Amino acid sequence: MATEVTVPVLGESITEATLGEWPKQPGDPVAVDEPIASLETDKVSVEVPSPVAGVMGQHAVAVGDTVQVGAMLATIDAGDGAAAPAKALEPAATATPAAPAKDESGAGYGDQPGAGTSDSPAALSPSVRRAVLEHGVDPGTVKGTGRDGRITKEDVTAAASSKPAPAAAPAPAPAAAPAASGRGEERVRMTRLRQTIAKRLKEAQNTAAMLTTFNDVDMTAVIEARAKYKDLFEKKHGVRLGFMGFFVKAATMALRDIPSVNASIDGDDIVYHDYADISVAVSSPGGLVVPVIRDADQMSVATIEKTIGDFGKRAEDGALKMDEMKGGTFTISNGGVFGSLMSTLIINLPQSAVLGLHRIEERLVVVNGQIVIRPMMYLALSYDHRLIDGREAVTFLVALKNAIEDPTRILIDL
Repeated sequence: MATEVTVPVLGESITEATLGEWPKQPGDPVAVDEPIASLETDKVSVEVPSPVAGVMGQHAVAVGDTVQVGAMLATIDAGDGAAAPAKALEPAATATPAAPAKDESGAGYGDQPGAGTSDSPAALSPSVRRAVLEHGVDPGTVKGTGRDGRITKEDVTAAASSKPAPAAAPAPAPAAAPAASGRGEERVRMTRLRQTIAKRLKEAQNTAAMLTTFNDVDMTAVIEARAKYKDLFEKKHGVRLGFMGFFVKAATMALRDIPSVNASIDGDDIVYHDYADISVAVSSPGGLVVPVIRDADQMSVATIEKTIGDFGKRAEDGALKMDEMKGGTFTISNGGVFGSLMSTLIINLPQSAVLGLHRIEERLVVVNGQIVIRPMMYLALSYDHRLIDGREAVTFLVALKNAIEDPTRILIDL
């Protein structure tokens, strides 16, 4: 008897998704709660677990198809996997599982009930599966160093670097040169996440009266504090001390002093928030996502750093939850990690402002009448001029600048 697997409820207001990957093929053994399909929604990727143990049956849809909540995805047949593979439906016969995109971090995430051994494809995180394919490494030969022996991307990279170089093959005959006028191109369908990003950014441009104000900040004091305490900080809190913790904490203090920057427009009303839920832009395989640090104004720098680090790891593995990306009263995006010197950002509706951080570079500045070299960073605040006046925007940036240039202000809440 076959059990149907349907598209689960994906979250508030989300009625459809795109099938991104089939981790299980017809005939593969399946354990209870083992992921058999990956769905891409407007915000995150969602793994669909098997409701029963058995053998993977038919694929009812192909990779790239749009599916509605409640629609059938596949069937799970009774058995232990010894039977011949079940015949897949025609749409899935030509489907190719989509490989997850490359991102910066590479640790796999923890155990999933019934996920099998650490070297089985279903037990590998998307980033690790991609690394295995890129390097041509057999996961069965890799010793995992992650939690409970899980294989990480670093393990795969290390195994690939230790592989003996293959024997040189005879040089192939030169391929015929393409015609001088031949130019190739590739057409790739936009992911659901990228489509949603495009629509939301255009909506923000069409709705808000956006303006950007700039300032710069001397990073000397923060760099010195980080250099002095980073080892003790990591030893005590188990996370590296970066710059985002300082900026998020300083921003929450500035938001408290300039509440309009933390507000939003709802029809003809202005909604002021007595809390600061900070959205932080994080890279994921499908693009940029913005999980929310809830009540960041009540957190210490250490707690903020831990939260951001956790978001980054789970975003890379596609394990962020939808509820973690809802809401937010203010956004911070750090383009400096990619080398950006200066930029104007687009606000994340219904928020009214977004802070852009950029790369640190040494510049000549005048301090107390002397020309000195200091590590400087440009700050950019893009905001909705319907709600925030230039005075408030400049005052916010100055308050942020003062806190970063004198971190004692953060300590004494000044």
